[in-house]
Amino acid sequence: MTGRTNGDHGEVATDPSGPAPELGQDYATEAQRVRDAVVDPSGVREPDLPQVLHTAPAAVALIDLGEGLVTYANDSAAALTGGRASLPVDIDAWSEAAGLTDLSGRPMRDTASPLSRVAQGIPVSGEPVAVADAARRGSEATEEEREEAEGRLLWVTGFPLSEVVNDDQRRLALVVFLQLSGAGAQRHLEMVRDRAVVATELSFTISDPAREQNPLVWVNPAFTRLTGYELDEVLGRNCRFLQGPNTDPASISRIRTALDEERPITEVLLNYRRDGTAFWNQVSITPVLDGQGRVVNFVGVQSDVTERVMVENERRAALAAAEETREQLRLLTESTSAMSASLDTVGVAEALARIVVPAMADFCCVDLLEDVEGNSSVRRAAVNHRDETKVEEVRGLGRWVSPTEDGRDPIGQALGSGTPSLLPELPVRPAGISDQPDLLRRYEALRPRSAIVVPLRARGQMLGALTLGTELPYGRRYSQRDLYLAADLAARAGLAVDNARLYAREHGAAETLQRSLLPAVPRMAGMTIASRYLAATDGAQVGGDWYDMLSLPDGAVGLAVGDVVGHDLRAAAAMGELRGVLRSYAWEGLGPADVVDRCDDVVQGLGMAAMATAVYARLERGEQGDWVLRYSNAGHPPPLLRRADGTVELLTGNLSPLIGATRAVTREETTVHCRHGDLLVLHTDGLIEAPGADPDDRTQLIADTLAAQSADMPVEELCDRLLGMLGVDGLRDDAVLLAIRLDGEGEPAPA
Repeated sequence: MTGRTNGDHGEVATDPSGPAPELGQDYATEAQRVRDAVVDPSGVREPDLPQVLHTAPAAVALIDLGEGLVTYANDSAAALTGGRASLPVDIDAWSEAAGLTDLSGRPMRDTASPLSRVAQGIPVSGEPVAVADAARRGSEATEEEREEAEGRLLWVTGFPLSEVVNDDQRRLALVVFLQLSGAGAQRHLEMVRDRAVVATELSFTISDPAREQNPLVWVNPAFTRLTGYELDEVLGRNCRFLQGPNTDPASISRIRTALDEERPITEVLLNYRRDGTAFWNQVSITPVLDGQGRVVNFVGVQSDVTERVMVENERRAALAAAEETREQLRLLTESTSAMSASLDTVGVAEALARIVVPAMADFCCVDLLEDVEGNSSVRRAAVNHRDETKVEEVRGLGRWVSPTEDGRDPIGQALGSGTPSLLPELPVRPAGISDQPDLLRRYEALRPRSAIVVPLRARGQMLGALTLGTELPYGRRYSQRDLYLAADLAARAGLAVDNARLYAREHGAAETLQRSLLPAVPRMAGMTIASRYLAATDGAQVGGDWYDMLSLPDGAVGLAVGDVVGHDLRAAAAMGELRGVLRSYAWEGLGPADVVDRCDDVVQGLGMAAMATAVYARLERGEQGDWVLRYSNAGHPPPLLRRADGTVELLTGNLSPLIGATRAVTREETTVHCRHGDLLVLHTDGLIEAPGADPDDRTQLIADTLAAQSADMPVEELCDRLLGMLGVDGLRDDAVLLAIRLDGEGEPAPA
């Protein structure tokens, strides 16, 4: 067994029959003595084998090739396991008991270990293994002994004994362990590292910072395969020759800074091969220090990570696309919800302007077409800008918020022909307003960069135009995809605008019909009267609320306030019928309870409509010149009576079921005496039933407001004060308010 050295490259060739070359003559001699002691050319009889191995000067073990078991270990081999392996034992279990690992510290079981290969009948000419289990030295071992055991290396040689078998005719293999130490071990490890660096597929380079430009002084073959440059083309040059037109300067700057500061760095940057093809290169550079801590070299490791970067870029692009799609869907959903919540065209336009800025634009405006007395006009219904100070600039520019170089009017085109416009780059100084100083000043203050103009259409009608714009210097350049999204938004906005217009027309017609069914406030001697009818804003339906006052033939004054259940034309029609029936019975001079009962009979007998609430009252002159109030209440909110001294009474006497509900209960009436200066207030439930409010609390608010006013406050002003305190904007139900002051001869009622 001999080794030979290659003088040119310092590589070692090994005789397959011997242990590690260049590890010293002692190791070669020991291994050869063991081999010679075990096998001779004529073979050794099995009975002599244990005795020969027992006296061998190295650690020796026998492996049963059929079972993969260690069947024999001499004293030196048994000492490796510390007596923790009882023979026979599996080869991997024996290795673990001996604390054997590869040079990186992995257990033999997890690697293609030399022992496993010997157990398969494969000769191993010589490989190093490490002893990692220092604890096997025993609990009484010193720290130096533990460190020594942890750092030991063994040289493993093994081969099958084809001529030697045991009594069972099983084939055996021999394994010899020799300890490596001193310079021989160090040289061996250096040799292994050198071979790994040369043979690996990772690209390694070494540069010399002591020379100008820190040139490359060594590269392994993998570098030439990676870059396409031959050895003589790279030595003596700085590796910046791998850079190209799209290499990130920031990455280069970070690498240069790290080299100047003599610290490690890892960067991924775009490099170019000799043939010009680009690849993503992960570069790791580490300084190498001498014994005095000075940098003598830089070692670079390069690896082609193009596939990884491309996959990551594709993943990021997919995530960005998914996020953009999600944001677009959110924008469309929120805009639809916000615009649908408004029942007037200006509210729809303002909701749209709030949503698209800043989600899609730096500024926007919504222009609506209006028909005024047969003539079409354009009104800027909504404007928004991410900078509130520029809102008026957008409003004042009018159609020139998105001009073109040729003076064409994109907003006019959208309103006239329904043509959308994508304006990726707007002019810095448009020709169409160069002679209009005020417009030019506004335009230059706005600094638009890119714009989109899309028409608002619904049900075949042109309704307006939506303009979106971005602003210099940071505004983005609109693309075709942005135009598609804007068109989708405009379609939803157009439908919302058209719905708002339809609602306005229907609501106006409904309110006109409702008011036509109500009487004008009559003039009554000795009374001052004021009334209010409030149409609900939640829907275009008409309601069944009504009030009535009439002078009766016997000199009394009849008062009625009621509300038919429902909010549709049927309820309004039923209200008109019920009001007529009540007037006819009141005209006959019947008492309040009888009038309500007769109305109940008619409603149930003729099946006129659904149920209704009502209060009917008669005001009659008393013997002392005062007033007597007689009333009957069929499920209606109680009237309020404010006395001249400021006290307020809730008239809750003789409450009875709704008209049309039942005739099993006979209604009665309540009598109240009133004096000059008293104020009677009647209303429907629309005033006291508000979202999130308790009707009793709102009734108390009416009473408190009445009590707080002066006795001589005009009733018209008093009605306005009550409505202001109640906050009647956005009523969900129609409401009626009737106020009557008893004050002698009275004041003329308003026309």
